[in-house]
Amino acid sequence: MEDTIGSNPPSLGFLEKLKSWLSWSWTYVCFVWFGMVLIMVYVVWSPLKLQETLTSASVFLNTLTPKFYVALTGTSSLISGLILIFEWWYFRKYGTSFIEQVSVSHLRPLLGGVESSSSTGLFSSINGEAEPRPSVSDCKVWRNPLNLFRGAEYNRYTWVTGKEPLTYYDMNLSAQDHQTFFTGDTQQLKPEDAVMQKAWRERNPQARIRAAYQAIEMNHECAAAYVLLAEEEATTITEAERLFRKALSFAGKDINLLVYIKRRLAMCARKLGRIKEAVKMMRDLMKEFPLLGMLNIHENLLEALLELQAYADVQAVLAKYDDISLPKSATICYTSALLKARAVSDKFSPEAASRRGLSTAEMNAVEAIHRAVEFNPHVPKYLLEMKSLILPPEHILKRGDSEAVAYAFFHLQHWKRAEGALNLLHCTWEGTFRIIPYPLEKGHLFYPYPGCTETADRELLPSFHEVSVYPKKELPFFILFTAGLCSFTAMLAMLTHQFPELMGVFAKAFFSTLFAPLGFFADKMENFMPSSFWHQLTRI
Repeated sequence: MEDTIGSNPPSLGFLEKLKSWLSWSWTYVCFVWFGMVLIMVYVVWSPLKLQETLTSASVFLNTLTPKFYVALTGTSSLISGLILIFEWWYFRKYGTSFIEQVSVSHLRPLLGGVESSSSTGLFSSINGEAEPRPSVSDCKVWRNPLNLFRGAEYNRYTWVTGKEPLTYYDMNLSAQDHQTFFTGDTQQLKPEDAVMQKAWRERNPQARIRAAYQAIEMNHECAAAYVLLAEEEATTITEAERLFRKALSFAGKDINLLVYIKRRLAMCARKLGRIKEAVKMMRDLMKEFPLLGMLNIHENLLEALLELQAYADVQAVLAKYDDISLPKSATICYTSALLKARAVSDKFSPEAASRRGLSTAEMNAVEAIHRAVEFNPHVPKYLLEMKSLILPPEHILKRGDSEAVAYAFFHLQHWKRAEGALNLLHCTWEGTFRIIPYPLEKGHLFYPYPGCTETADRELLPSFHEVSVYPKKELPFFILFTAGLCSFTAMLAMLTHQFPELMGVFAKAFFSTLFAPLGFFADKMENFMPSSFWHQLTRI
């Protein structure tokens, strides 16, 4: 075994050297191939009577009418136009060029292109040390702490607009969450629990509601069934609250059910205007279950405290959760920025700041805004109403557009309430991008911005919403190329149709100029080599 292990490194080193040599050789293969083609053309010029062939071809082309060239250029324009339309649709839907994707996936390995793991896997941190860059698997999707009620809010939106605010991917994630929270140990399922486990998987809302009623018929104390009815059948928050209270009375000692129901009851109180009651319920829930910080109940508490304008309490919550050792969110970063901006925004003036410079408090506010924008650069466009808001999804991707939509949906009113806060944000947020010119490679206060957010956000957000992309992508080369080709061939078709004789003269002049270097090369080769070269070569 030791011999086998010891023999692997040399063999791997030889393979790596072979791959690198092949990759290097491809750089010069094109030039060698082009030179060999020229030599081959010269060698077979006389034996294959290429001169007579070219003459007959030119005679044939001269006999073609202008209508043929109009049809040729028109067809080329049509085909390139169809390719352009497909490329543009694919880019808008998936954020990449189809031709480039196929080239990278299938042609690059054939040409010896190999990505270096050493160069792409490490990026500098704030301290200059190498850190692993987050991969696609690191783009974890989280449940939205402030997600709306399906029956009382999402469905009402669908009834009014006819649009579905939730994607199938988002609802499927919710179904998996509910199965995990409410079914418990699958080895000891009660009959009503088995029905509910199937109910969460149902795609049709009416089928889920029927299954919930079936579970209640089996056991009228089935708390999970009342939770489903409160989420999906209740058309008002008051009705949802009544069903949640009923579910709470049957929850027993199931911690998952208790936490979920109490949290939703607190959210019902918040939506019905009983904000102090909601704050008390959230605080009690956090004290009763202190180890469930991953559920982000503190984000519900922060939003309710901001509604009460209890800024001192908000600062106390941030002091506990805005810690370097804890995961960040848009709510944490932007709430911290709001508090610091609120202290100076009412008297802030860009003109005065440019004359006298920024004070210490103003500098702290600007730095907090830059920190928040670096964490999630999509939020300011929603807060400044540069992009229209939609209903937030049930799941969000941190640092993505889905998180920005969810944050702005609930917190825009709090920014508007702080006089001048949005003006300060408007004047300073774009300065963040000067600090991080290459956000995908190196961050300033956070890890580099993950490149997988666009794909995940397209799955979480409805199709009628234009997903915000950061950093802004330039149009792929092949879209620009096909657009130019389509326009050029269409122009040629139109000019050939309108001015056939003039375009014929132009085409002859163009091709004669194009083939002039080839003729010059052939003449030089004739002078350089003896006339009997081909016969001597055949004798050898």
